[in-house]
Amino acid sequence: MTNEDMKVIAGVDTHADTHHVALINEHGKHLADKKFLAFGSGYREIAEYITQYGPVIAVGIEGTGSYGAELARVLARDGFIVKEVNRPNRQARRLHGKSDPLDAYQAAESVLADRGVSTPKTRNGYVEALRVLRTARTSALKARTAVLTQISGVLTAAPETVRAKYRGQTSEARAKAMAASRPAGDITDPAVATAVTLKRMGARYHYLNAEIDETDAELARIIADRAPALLEINGVATAVASQLLVTIGDNPERLTTEAQFACADRHRAHPRVLGQNDTPPALPRRRQGRELRHLPHRAGPHVQGPAHPRLRRQTNRRRQIQNGNHAVPQTLRRPRNLPRIAQPTPSISDQRPAPPPARTAPHPSPSRPGTRNLAHRHLTHRTRQIPRPRRHCPLPQLARPTTPKIVIDKDRSIIADD
Repeated sequence: MTNEDMKVIAGVDTHADTHHVALINEHGKHLADKKFLAFGSGYREIAEYITQYGPVIAVGIEGTGSYGAELARVLARDGFIVKEVNRPNRQARRLHGKSDPLDAYQAAESVLADRGVSTPKTRNGYVEALRVLRTARTSALKARTAVLTQISGVLTAAPETVRAKYRGQTSEARAKAMAASRPAGDITDPAVATAVTLKRMGARYHYLNAEIDETDAELARIIADRAPALLEINGVATAVASQLLVTIGDNPERLTTEAQFACADRHRAHPRVLGQNDTPPALPRRRQGRELRHLPHRAGPHVQGPAHPRLRRQTNRRRQIQNGNHAVPQTLRRPRNLPRIAQPTPSISDQRPAPPPARTAPHPSPSRPGTRNLAHRHLTHRTRQIPRPRRHCPLPQLARPTTPKIVIDKDRSIIADD
């Protein structure tokens, strides 16, 4: 197979100072890899290197919005198809280790398999200018908010002589008065040091405010020149219009459907955007308890009205209150006229005393008033036997058999003494 018949796919692992390029053919075979410097001459060398093995199908680059932004612009300007590749496969890193050639080959293989790739933004038009200006505006907004928070914190613990000057003023008026103040005195005095700090914070606030206004004017001028139709939409001003354009990018053809735009805009895709015109009606909002009391069609604060047909009524989690005796008694009651079973007579071998008879709670008489509640109250104590402490009863001592005594006299003769 000659170089004219072979088709090549390139993968680039980008870094701050160097870029590593790997080449594979259309069947996934590894051809070669090499490292290049990340500046002007290095980009031209990369463009010449990837065309040595045959025509290039596509180039997969990691980080087209950071380290690989300029390389992507150069290759797109030369006519190459550039694809943005996600981060490398971590399983391969675990098996083979972290290396620049491995990441470059994985980028090329991702383009070949069409896995985890997308069309990057070209970043070569007025939308890129809007993005850069919005970056400065966003940081200035955060800094201005932080300054106002710090001014409030310093004034909270400031001496009364300093706080009295700015009491009752808004944040903007207070910052303007602080910037115009001229504190003087010994800097070691806490009141003087506080006044100097507040003056600097007020001057910083006005500087940031002027920077934000200047950036907004530049954004409005660009949008009015390139996309004036956006400003005619109700509710769309400079900030919203610039954000929409930055989300789409300089090459809006990369977003082929409205759903892709909704995903890029980090919002939930509306059914109408997805092409579903038959949307179900919105469910009514459930009112709180305090709102139910003011509705005229309610009979009272605890009465529930007719629910929406699409809402399922919640089950009553509270059990029904039991007022009388339970249907199934918890204990079996003994009839009053049933004769008791005679206790067996203890045998001779069992010399322990018989256990005392079981004591039961007195049964209430139905003739006395209030006995029904009393009987219900002592329901579980009618047949329950009151336990008594068990005493230890020793067994009787039986007579042990006697054994004859054996006596030995002086003559060493054994005499049995009965």
